Amino acid sequence: MFDQEKSRAAAWFRSLRDEIVEAFEGLEDNHDAGQLTDMGPGRFQVSTTRRHSDDGSDAGGGLMSVMRGGRVFEKIGVNVSEVFGTLGVPAQQAMAARGVPGIEADPRFWASGISLVAHMQNPHCPAVHMNTRMFWTPGAWWFGGGSDLNPCIEYAEDTAHFHAEQKQALDPHGADIYPALKAWADEYFYIPHRNRARGVGGIFMDDRNTGDWEADFALTQDIGRAFLPAFLPLIQKRRVQPWDEADKDVQLIHRGLYAEYNLVYDRGTKFGLATGHDADAVLMSLPPLAKWV
Repeated sequence: MFDQEKSRAAAWFRSLRDEIVEAFEGLEDNHDAGQLTDMGPGRFQVSTTRRHSDDGSDAGGGLMSVMRGGRVFEKIGVNVSEVFGTLGVPAQQAMAARGVPGIEADPRFWASGISLVAHMQNPHCPAVHMNTRMFWTPGAWWFGGGSDLNPCIEYAEDTAHFHAEQKQALDPHGADIYPALKAWADEYFYIPHRNRARGVGGIFMDDRNTGDWEADFALTQDIGRAFLPAFLPLIQKRRVQPWDEADKDVQLIHRGLYAEYNLVYDRGTKFGLATGHDADAVLMSLPPLAKWV
């Protein structure tokens, strides 16, 4: 049941990954390195990942695509995965607490998605996160994901552009969708122990199941399609902006916030590690360098 839908979702996430990788390598090719004159254009290094099942049986995997030390991107990962198997007891309990019906009686699951995190060379270029995913169990299915902007040096016009592109993409699905997903992102990407947001927000949803799979899949696709128009113009504008060591210091401290959030609060990180997915792929989101005051 739902085999065709699973295949369509997994194929979409892979096609979005291919489009993003091509766009970002093109950005590296067409960038005047400026302050980083000793660096050549970056390229993604691609490797396969596997989920480790308790009994050693096939449990799926994916592709991990990581670029390090590029002209534009200091580190970026674009991962896709398709995993399946049986949830362990802690994961079953977590799903049951979220209202997933029948998960403790039949803990089989399938999940596929794309996950992207970019940390930039130029401190004026914002870091960014994006993911979309589909999750299935015998008792339920849903979509989730979104994208959010994480500048260390904030520009109001960049924030406005990022949000405007997302609103434009989501408005055809209903006037209430963008405000709801924006509010969800503001709540989700909040760091309680710092009493502040991780960045300047974006859109986020989880457990999306209206009962209309096609409509929910279409919304998920449009969340993914909105990413490049929302993000690329900001990088094209800021990548040549001069910066100094004080700017870099601000960037590294801000990255500490990103690391704290992903290790302490992010539900996707916790789920990936708890269900046996490749740890390097799960922790791809962590910045290459960070500091704390």
